[in-house]
Amino acid sequence: MLFTETLRTSRRDEMIDITRQIITLIRQEDIRDGLAVIYSPHTTAGITIQENADPDVKLDVLMRLDEVYPWEHSKYRHAEGNTASHLKAMTTGTSQTIIIRDGQPVLGQWQGIYFCEFDGPRTRQYHVKVIRG
Repeated sequence: MLFTETLRTSRRDEMIDITRQIITLIRQEDIRDGLAVIYSPHTTAGITIQENADPDVKLDVLMRLDEVYPWEHSKYRHAEGNTASHLKAMTTGTSQTIIIRDGQPVLGQWQGIYFCEFDGPRTRQYHVKVIRG
């Protein structure tokens, strides 16, 4: 089963917790055991697993990515001026695979699943492929 979710981002760089949406899909489809693949079809957005207990972690991650890949348009050749967002998306990756056990995603105590926007605000989509195991 393939699901497509749409979301609206509100800032140039942000991490949006989509864990609840993934759990809802797993429950709706009554998947007891299997896999969920979460995929971003965008070259300037990513999917990652990160701590979801302290919101400062997201801010620190975004701050450090901005330090590593600054938005200094004069240093890049790409005409759109968003090379930093492409590099950030490469760093986070476009997908994550989550194990499903007993109807729940297998995540660590502090882990959440995030859609990472690096070129917003925009309307974005991500896909979830659920595979029964």
